[in-house]
Order: sequence, then structure tokens, then C-alpha cells
Amino acid sequence: MAKAIMIQGTMSNVGKSLIVAGLCRIFCEDGYRAAPFKSQNMALNSFVTMEGLEMGRAQVMQAEAAGIEADVRMNPILLKPTTEMGSQLIVNGEVRGNFSARDYFGYKKHLIPEILRAYRSLEDEYDIIVLEGAGSPAEINLNQDDIVNMGMARMAGAPVVLAGDIDRGGVFAQLLGTQLLLGEAERRYLKGLIINKFRGDETLLTPGVRMLEARSRCPVLGVIPYLDLELDDEDSLSDRLQKGKQERERSRGQLDVAILKFPRISNFTDFDPLFCVSDLYVRYVKRRDQLGTPDLILLPGSKSTMQDLTWLKETGLEEAVCSAARRGSFVFGICGGFQMLGEVLSDPRKVETGGSMRGLGLLPLRTVFSHQKTRTRVEGTVDGLFSAPVPLEGYEIHMGRSRRTAEVSRLCRLRDRISGEEKEDGAVGALASGTYVHGFFDRGEIVNAMAAFLWQRRGGPRPKGAAVPDGTRRAYKEVQYDRLSEGLRRHLDMERIYRILEEGM
Repeated sequence: MAKAIMIQGTMSNVGKSLIVAGLCRIFCEDGYRAAPFKSQNMALNSFVTMEGLEMGRAQVMQAEAAGIEADVRMNPILLKPTTEMGSQLIVNGEVRGNFSARDYFGYKKHLIPEILRAYRSLEDEYDIIVLEGAGSPAEINLNQDDIVNMGMARMAGAPVVLAGDIDRGGVFAQLLGTQLLLGEAERRYLKGLIINKFRGDETLLTPGVRMLEARSRCPVLGVIPYLDLELDDEDSLSDRLQKGKQERERSRGQLDVAILKFPRISNFTDFDPLFCVSDLYVRYVKRRDQLGTPDLILLPGSKSTMQDLTWLKETGLEEAVCSAARRGSFVFGICGGFQMLGEVLSDPRKVETGGSMRGLGLLPLRTVFSHQKTRTRVEGTVDGLFSAPVPLEGYEIHMGRSRRTAEVSRLCRLRDRISGEEKEDGAVGALASGTYVHGFFDRGEIVNAMAAFLWQRRGGPRPKGAAVPDGTRRAYKEVQYDRLSEGLRRHLDMERIYRILEEGM
């Protein structure tokens, strides 16, 4: 039976997901079979397994770090927000329905058998399970029937390490305050503290660390510096969305790439590979006056395509995108962004908002939403946009079907890796193109082909040395996982962490 350790946080975005990934990597390097587990995830960045099941991308990233295939059992409950007060509930990779926050709060205790079944089966196959909490265990209004923080720690018998984020300030109050709000039985599970995202001279922090240990009667297992890594982010709290990754001035040797930041943006990790390319200046845009006339405008996926299309219209970004396209910008959409590029979006079954809506009209497409969700993995070639066919692999998650209403080239020729079906995908027009395939830019060949295509449109050659290596993004991410492991080994007391694992509860 696997040993367990759980990483919880004082709040969202303290770095729990990366710490779990790093520990999974370390345990793997040390010869153990390790697996991540998060009983309930709330995120719009999701992934499709080889079985056609949907799960959160954070656990996919952690599985990659552990050197294993992503398995839906690692994230049995996924909530994908659809409104301010409701979410689509996905259980073991399958849609269970849409729930209001209040209805889900009352329903979630019925999911405990599903959670335990997933956890126990992983426990039988691995040496170590690294669990991740969600938000904070000190949300005292939500602790009744908790299934993801201390409630999950009790079910798994897992000792807990609590992480706090010093980058946002008040880390000592975060850690002590969280401990104070835990019940006496819950405090028994707390075996260590971590201070994360530290910048500066660590010796200046030492007096505070000693005082924290004295007051909490809990050891500080490490002070982790701010690690600048290129790994998948979980949700809209990502630093990449808040600040943009490139804060330097754009150089004359760079193409300008603008990504529209929809209110309900999903799977924005599709564009992560673009931030690593020297001749691309990539930025997020959420106001009309920020757009300008970039070389490329990217429309990402959306959990609520029609609502985000309404937002485009209300903010004036729809007009700005179409005007930029007429002035020379090329527009490319993925999934919901692809649907928006068409002429009409229809929702006769009220999957989203109901009714019909005019799209941007940059592609001759008509999209109809249905309750049947497409979830699959695909591979094939992009043969409709670039000068030569380019290999492609990725996955689809969408509720709508789009058909071309006029003669226009397909973008891709695909094979469904689950059903074996051969099919066409996407469309290519004079001003825009798009696809349903998430992970479209994960191969270096496609990034290079898109950059060459944009430089050609601009009328000049691509700068020498700008191309990225061919092949999948996985090799690049492996280097990032190694850097993460190295950083955690240097700054965490791994001897004590192994002791916590051995002693358990």
C-alpha cells in the first residue's frame, strides 16, 4: 500500500501544484513509483486522456513530472465554472451535469465513494501518493463535508505540509492564521510548513522562521525561492495571464502576437510554447485600445463561447479584431475561438445561453451546440495553411459542431486516436483560420511554420537562429521538471519529508 503526503496551501495560487509536481519528480528520481492526486479540481484548463476522459491539467503536469501517463483517477472530480455561481461537474472524466454552487455543496458528500475508489486503486499501484489540496483548509464556512483538504487527508490518512506564499506578503500570518483556524483534530495532521516564492537574502528571514516554528510548534521544512519555470498553469490566477510573460520592450526583430483574454478563457496553456520563441512578442489583451494591428491575433478556448462573444461585442474588441484583420493582422482561433470566427453560432438546446448569435464572420462557418461533448485525442497533419504539411497531435474538448458553409480549405487532416476515424478539421480563409485541436502549438514544427507564415505575410525573411527545435514540447518540459526537482532538493529538508512519509499518521 502506498505511503502518502499532502500539500495544502494558505490560499489559492501559493504554488501547491508545482510543489506536488516537484516532489513527484524527486520520488521518481529516487526510484519510487509516485503519483499525484487531487480529489476535486476547479479549473478551465483540462485535458483528455487516452481513454477519452477529461481531467485537470495540473494533475497531467504532475503525472508527467512523475514519468507516468496521466490517469483520470488522479483527479476524479473536476469543476469547470460556467457562470459566477455555477459549474459543470465532471466525475471520473464524464460530465455529470451543471450545478449551482449551493446545489453542489449539498451534493458533494455523495461523491466520496467515487473519490475513495479512485484513491484506493492508485494506492494499490504506486509506492507514494502526493496529494494536493485546494484553496485553503481554513475556509471555515466550507469545512463541513470537506472532500479536498483536511477531509481528504483524513480519508487517506495522509500527513499534511502547509505552504504559504511570501510573494504576496504576510506569510507568517498566513501560516499561523491557517493553523489557528483548524480544529484540534485537524491540527494533528499538520506535520510541516513551507515558505514559497521567496526573493532576496534568506538569512534575513531566519529570525521570523525561528519565531514561526516556536509559535506553531511545527517545523519549517524549507524556504523555496521564486522559481521561474515554463510549466502548465492551472487556472486564471496564472501570473502569465495577470502580467503577461514578456514584460520587456518589443524588439524590431519580433512579430507581435496578441492573445484575447476572454473572461471565461479556457486551456490558455495552448499558447505557452509561443512565449519561448525569440522572434515572437506575445501579450494578452482585454481592452480595445491594447490591440493595435499585431501580426497575429489569437482567440483561445472558452467555457462559455456565446457569453465571451457577447463580451467581445460589448467591449468593441469584435470590431477592433475585424478591422485589424482587414489591415493585415492574421486571426487564428482554437476551439471556442474557432467557433467565434464563423458566421453564426446556434444553441437550440440551451447548452449555453440559448438562441443564435452572429459571429465575427471571418470564416464561412456555422456552429450548432449540443449536449454531446466531444472528448478525444487526435493526430495528423496541418496541410491547409503552411507551405508544406506539418505533423500535429493534440486533443479535442467541445460541445459544438461546426460545418463550412462555403468552399474553403480545411486546416488539418486528422485521425481520431480513440475511434480510429479519419476526418478533416478547421478552416483556412484569407484573413483567418482555426481548429478544434488543443495543443496545436505543442510541436516545434508548427510554431516554426506559423512564424515563417507570418514573416512571409510581412514580406521579409525570418531572423536567423529564431527557429525552435522540431518535435513535441515534452522534451522542453522535461528540462523544466529537472530544474524544479533541483530547486526543491536544494531548499527543502527532504530527509525530514521522507521521515514524515515513513511515520504517516
